[in-house]
Amino acid sequence: MPDHQAPASAAPTPLAGADADALQSIDGCEAIDLLLPDMNGLLRGKRVSRDALEKVYRDGVCLPMSLIATDITGNTVEETGLGYDIGDEDRICRPVPGTLRPVPWAPRPMAQLLLAMEDSAGGMFEANPREVLRHVLDRFAARGLTPVVAVELEFYLFDQRADAHGRPHPALNPVTGRRNRSTQVYYMEDLNDYRGFTDAVAAACRAQSIPADTAVAEYAPGQFEINLKHRDDALAACDDAVYLKRAIKAVAQQQGAQASFMAKPLVEQAGNGMHIHVSILDPEGRNIFASSPEAPADALKHAIGGLQRSARDCLLLFAPHANSYRRFVPNAYVPLNDCWGYNNRTVAMRIPHSDERNTRIEHRVAGADANIYLVTAAVLAGMLDGMENGFDPGPPVVGNAYEQTEARTPYWRQAIDAFLASDFIAAQFGPSFRHIYGQQKLKEMHTFYTQVTDLEYEWYLRAV
Repeated sequence: MPDHQAPASAAPTPLAGADADALQSIDGCEAIDLLLPDMNGLLRGKRVSRDALEKVYRDGVCLPMSLIATDITGNTVEETGLGYDIGDEDRICRPVPGTLRPVPWAPRPMAQLLLAMEDSAGGMFEANPREVLRHVLDRFAARGLTPVVAVELEFYLFDQRADAHGRPHPALNPVTGRRNRSTQVYYMEDLNDYRGFTDAVAAACRAQSIPADTAVAEYAPGQFEINLKHRDDALAACDDAVYLKRAIKAVAQQQGAQASFMAKPLVEQAGNGMHIHVSILDPEGRNIFASSPEAPADALKHAIGGLQRSARDCLLLFAPHANSYRRFVPNAYVPLNDCWGYNNRTVAMRIPHSDERNTRIEHRVAGADANIYLVTAAVLAGMLDGMENGFDPGPPVVGNAYEQTEARTPYWRQAIDAFLASDFIAAQFGPSFRHIYGQQKLKEMHTFYTQVTDLEYEWYLRAV
């Protein structure tokens, strides 16, 4: 397995090893997409010719530092301090070793490669989302612990053209030629009907060595979920998720559809979640959560307690956009507070049914619109904080958590305020990250609320 946790001070890695082998396997490779995931999880960067790749590995490539914290529309957020205040400086971005993969849907032979941004001193820029996660993993490694992570992503397949009202609607069923209107959760006929899409995604995953596991029809017409296998390298697991999202979108486009990971694209239907499964291995490779529901391990309870204590501070990482908060509605398999339970999809921290050896936490709060590196960093940081401080999560919920616990409907403004004031965020991820990410979201919120919506015209234009 490639080393995704090389120290920041290591010399630039030449084109060798796994990356060289991957490039060699792409017959006639003509170009390479250099990809820098920003704080919103959007992929920014450059496309270079094959001849330029050796120089990229030797010298890196320059990209504006402000790219890391551009808003969702692609504009520089001056409040972060990364724009005009520093002359919109470039920073060196270097290849992340082991992440060169083919682009199997491209019309000509191409590769893609993840980048990591340096700071002005030549170290890794601490607010880079991937670096945020790496620092959390370093703290686990210092304690001889290894997180094992798996990612589940939900998404919709929409028609590329909106309906008569400008709203998205499900893509045409390839077999029936009609749009699915009913909710057929885990319905095998839907999977069969969309086999051309799921088979193409599976082929793209195989070509990129993405360990995709299962595909299911989810809880809305046109909604699907693809799961990734667990990995004992959390950075690699998140890299896989980044590439998976890109593949899903590309395959959908090729087949005349649009794949969307928007948290709540349809008011009357289920939202798109990102579920993170985590267990923790000790130095001997034993799962420290291994236990039964009758006698849960202390490490398991304390990790859940830590997730509860950090939930408010980290909510902006789990729900980063205005639309993210429309997903938090009752009876939609979305947690409305920080309770936990065994084999229970109405709670925030679910312990899935398994044998004792494979006991794990499934964190169910984040939407599929969130940045996978930052979500995983927040989940792992909360768990480690709970284990270090012995936090008590209280008893598990048995049955319907919507009926037994108090719902807390979150709001974007409250989440931004809590994030910017959070000592936990500053301690775990650094004050620089807290400032940059918080200001990015604050600017997005201010911009969002300057718009006048159709509903406002409908309600107020004539009536008031």
